[in-house]
Amino acid sequence: MLPPRVVVVRRRSEYEQLVAAHATRSAVEFFLRTRGESIDAVEVRHELLEAAHHAALAAVPPRWRRAEVLRDELWRFLFEPEDVVVCVGQDGLVANVAKYLAGQPVVGVNPDPAAYEGVLARHGAHAVETLVRAAAAGAAELELRTMVECRLDGRPGLLALNEIFVGHRSHQSARYRIRYDGREERQSSSGIVVVTGTGATGWGRSIRLAHHSELQLPEPAEPGLAFFVREAWPSVSTGASLVEGRVDAHAGLEVVSELEDGGVCFGDGIESDRLEFGWGRTATVAVAAERLALVLAA
Repeated sequence: MLPPRVVVVRRRSEYEQLVAAHATRSAVEFFLRTRGESIDAVEVRHELLEAAHHAALAAVPPRWRRAEVLRDELWRFLFEPEDVVVCVGQDGLVANVAKYLAGQPVVGVNPDPAAYEGVLARHGAHAVETLVRAAAAGAAELELRTMVECRLDGRPGLLALNEIFVGHRSHQSARYRIRYDGREERQSSSGIVVVTGTGATGWGRSIRLAHHSELQLPEPAEPGLAFFVREAWPSVSTGASLVEGRVDAHAGLEVVSELEDGGVCFGDGIESDRLEFGWGRTATVAVAAERLALVLAA
């Protein structure tokens, strides 16, 4: 049998992105100074990320296999069924990885607890060896977090950990028919956001506060979703009465496009990975069969 494989995932740091755009450190320093910023803070964040990244790699047991992948390359990376995945970065990186997995355990490593909340990336790099050994042996404590799926016309589509957005790609007014719990309404709005319990702490929470809503949002492991319609516009041909609700594990939210162009569905804020939501197409958003296996402890 092959030894276990640990896949370490990270995203390019802010410093790396700036150097890629401006070619040299001196050019980056000048660019930031002209905008009233200092390169020092950027370099500190980069060094913290690099330290956590190298510590995570060093924690992989010597005889095990290892692989590294950047967030931008996830779409072409092939995960193996028995992989243990280590995400080094902020919480959003775990969400980015989740849709490419099929139950592989994920260890989230927080390189900078002073800057990142650590809801999903909750461990320090010092804990990686213990956690990956436990995960590979099937002895880790896992939290199975609910994910959301969007299908177009019944065909497999998008997976997301936080939320699915359905609307216009420029966030301008979108026209569609929404079907939920035996009701249907034609609407014009800034789009629909369907959130999981994980997403309920982010975009979903913001919209709930803006709505002054009393809707109970799902818990992360709860097999349920919540949806919110953003800025529904009541008119002679459109309504604004069906603007929020809960979607349980055995139901789904249907949205039928009346957009001539620009209609999209995307997940977790990644607009480049989208489904085209043209006129007459039906998007069904429901609880996904897949779940994120987040490692909590050994």
